[in-house]
Amino acid sequence: MEDSSEFISAFRLTNNPDGTCTFEKGKIPTLKPMNTTTFWISNTVEEWEKVTHPAPRRQYVVTLKGNIRFKVSNGSTFLIEPGIILLAEDTKGEGHSWDIMEGEKWERLYIPIADHAEDFLLLIPGRKFISLPGSVIKWKSSQF
Repeated sequence: MEDSSEFISAFRLTNNPDGTCTFEKGKIPTLKPMNTTTFWISNTVEEWEKVTHPAPRRQYVVTLKGNIRFKVSNGSTFLIEPGIILLAEDTKGEGHSWDIMEGEKWERLYIPIADHAEDFLLLIPGRKFISLPGSVIKWKSSQF
C-alpha cells in the first residue's frame, strides 16, 4: 500500500474527553467496501449549520464543489476541497464550525457511517502536525 493512488486524503473531526473538538489527518484506502445504507447530496445550508455545532451523526462528507475552512475548539483550522474526505465524528460536545472560502456554494455528499462500523481512516505514521490557534492546515491529496 505504498502507492498513493490506493488512498484518498482525509481529515477526521473527533471529540476530546473534555467535550472539545479536534482533528486528525490521515488517508482512506480506495476500493474498500464500507458499511453504509444511504446517502444524500446538499448544496444548501440550514440555520444550525451556521454556528458551532457537533456532527449530527458519524458520517463521511465528500466535497464535490467548494473550498471549506473548518475550525475546531482551540481555534485551529484546516481546509477541505474536492479530493479530500471529511469524517465527521465529533457527535458530542461543542463541535466545529466552517466557512466557505471559495465560491458561493458548498456542494457535498453525506454518507452516514453505520453504528459501530469502522471508518477506515489510517493515520499517517511519522506525520505529527502541530496546529496553533489561528493557523490553517492545507493538505493536498498529492502529499502522501
